[in-house]
Amino acid sequence: MTDTATIAKIEMSERAAERINAILAGEAEAKVLRLSVDGGGCSGLQYAYTLETEPTADDIIVERDGARLVVDSISAAYIAGARVDYVEDLMGQSFRVENPNATASCGCGSSFSV
Repeated sequence: MTDTATIAKIEMSERAAERINAILAGEAEAKVLRLSVDGGGCSGLQYAYTLETEPTADDIIVERDGARLVVDSISAAYIAGARVDYVEDLMGQSFRVENPNATASCGCGSSFSV
């Protein structure tokens, strides 16, 4: 984790790092996975994931075992203290954000409110 990631206290699990590395290994151009918070979903805000070639200057970079997850500074305010994990369960496979700032979330876990 970089110094800015430590300030925002965003963590990445070992499983999330493994999955990010696996995804990026199959991509020619992408080098980081971006996590952002966008308006939408049944609870008002939702997580979005995109592959990027490089982080931007104001991104918070979370690193673990060679995997890089980037979060823009505005989204970081919504997920400060969060832990990003990768889960496989009966609902399928997905990244899951354990967000201490969320006051409500939908059943699928991809939408939340603060």
